[in-house]
Amino acid sequence: MSIQIETRGDVTWLTIDDGKANALSNELVADLGAALTELAGNTKALVIAGRPGRFCAGYDLKVMMAGKEAASALTAAGCRVMAQLYTFPAPVVMACTGHAMAGGALLLLCGDVRIGVEGAFKIGLNEVQIGIPLPQFGIDLVTDRLDPRAVTRATMGAHAFNPTTAAEAGFLDHTTSADALLETVHAEAERLAQLETVPYALTKRGLRQSLADKMVAEVDANLAELLG
Repeated sequence: MSIQIETRGDVTWLTIDDGKANALSNELVADLGAALTELAGNTKALVIAGRPGRFCAGYDLKVMMAGKEAASALTAAGCRVMAQLYTFPAPVVMACTGHAMAGGALLLLCGDVRIGVEGAFKIGLNEVQIGIPLPQFGIDLVTDRLDPRAVTRATMGAHAFNPTTAAEAGFLDHTTSADALLETVHAEAERLAQLETVPYALTKRGLRQSLADKMVAEVDANLAELLG
């Protein structure tokens, strides 16, 4: 599997590590979706972490370049998993361990609290730069989570932020040193795990479920329009 699952007290850690760039492949998307289904209602808090230097490089370019059908299927599957993560009933803390580009930056936006490692890392949406339109579900996540002043620069401008400016834009909540990252993330997840589970889940559902439903309901038609 491309995901390792570990329980630490009240917190479940999902560590993404494919030994490479942590691209959103068919396997990784399926593994993440299965893990979220298994853990929903069975953990008090969830951490999503990458490997050192790499959080997630976005959709697997080998699949994305294999034809419209393959690209559409993977993108839609990723959308469904992001919607699942966005509405996960327990608190979700993202440990952004390094680069988070394109679909990886969208995955980052699905967390409740996002803590990034300081350093020479890039976080952003480079779709327009590489000739791919940002799908509507990505636009939905961006407009919901980013500072409105950063939306145009992040999307149409395809700007790659460093961790500090990514926090200013809204991709991250704050940053910390590499030595302190995992400890800081775990402490935050443990704090959130002490909140009342049912009120937390219902409040999150009220805030996010309608947007998540829209993302999933529209993704196939939107991708057909974008990919032709």
